[in-house]
Amino acid sequence: MTMTRNLLWVEEQRFCGFGCSECSWRFYSSAVQTGKSFDEMMRNFELQRDKEFASHVCADHSKTAASKHSI
Repeated sequence: MTMTRNLLWVEEQRFCGFGCSECSWRFYSSAVQTGKSFDEMMRNFELQRDKEFASHVCADHSKTAASKHSI
């Protein structure tokens, strides 16, 4: 059976940002966003976030009791 995971907005004591609904994976942007406009910078951020989310392996990130809110 395939697990359906979703990208969520996560609010924790020491982290506010995007994470996985099925494990403790969190998105930490690895670089300063580049682009010629704010919209291009946001698209680049979202592309990086979505690529890292799609490629992460839930088994590598143990589940925690984090406060999660769906986006």
